[in-house]
Amino acid sequence: MSDKGTRPAWLSRLASWDAAVIVITVVVLVIASGTVENFGTSRNFTFLLLDLLPIALVALPMTFVIVTGEIDLSVASTLGLTSAVMGDLWDKGMTIESIMPLCVVLGAVLGALNGFFVTVLKLPSLAVTIGTLALYRGLAFVVLGDNAVADFPRAYTTWVTGTIGGGPIPNLLIPLVVLALVFGLVLHATPVGRAVFAAGAGEQAARFAGIRVGRLKFWLYVVSGAVAGLAGVLWTLRYSSARADNGSGLELAVVAAVLLGGVSIFGGKGTLPGVLAGVVLLGTLQNALRLQDVSNEALNIVTGALLIISVLLPNIVTRTRAHLGRRATT
Repeated sequence: MSDKGTRPAWLSRLASWDAAVIVITVVVLVIASGTVENFGTSRNFTFLLLDLLPIALVALPMTFVIVTGEIDLSVASTLGLTSAVMGDLWDKGMTIESIMPLCVVLGAVLGALNGFFVTVLKLPSLAVTIGTLALYRGLAFVVLGDNAVADFPRAYTTWVTGTIGGGPIPNLLIPLVVLALVFGLVLHATPVGRAVFAAGAGEQAARFAGIRVGRLKFWLYVVSGAVAGLAGVLWTLRYSSARADNGSGLELAVVAAVLLGGVSIFGGKGTLPGVLAGVVLLGTLQNALRLQDVSNEALNIVTGALLIISVLLPNIVTRTRAHLGRRATT
């Protein structure tokens, strides 16, 4: 089979953006291992994976949301608010086994509020989630103020920070891999995934095809909020500290990783393997720079630059191909 009549499908796949990101990620890992002191140690590998996990976790549903042509910038504030509520409830004596599912449900409710504004009131998702970004973070400070709550059960904090068999692989990688497989199968091998791509490629055409676009997007926001709530629980247990500012700025890293992995900001295109490669590439660069004592401000500059590049470069490539195609036919 061929793509566009002349190019083999496997060659088109190798030349795709997400495949290029996977190759670049491997190259960066090899270069960092050989040039950055302590990067290649098993201890740093564990820290690198633990730092990647919240970004990867939140990026899974964010991929779906962006493929439909929408965005959710409130995920980090949802994480912070669930962390603050978790600390407040723990401080008041509730059991951790009751608090954790409540926090996930709280995240789902916060996501449903985003979904209501976007799909029922038809407001732009960018404006809505910028608003709830500020609203949820503000509520987090109302709940917990500048205080920090610690002393969570040692059995949970130890498992979250622990590794499989004492090696470099964190225990948390197990549920992440399971969730990534589930999200990947749903996106790439089910009618729901096809509906997500159809909604992003053309909302009106998707409606004519019988897809209930509004309901689909609403539930994607619910899932996005629930996963952000779960990330808030894991974040709190990892650092054994519930704080209102937990996860601040995480939304920038998540969106940058998703777009870097080849998901179009305009919707309709993207793959989950590409997104996971984008997460690893972004995390590797940040980890290598931290080992070189680069400041957090400089890391934000790098993340912002990657975000701009991942939006600009695919557009430049598409326009260049279109231009060359027109020249070839004249």
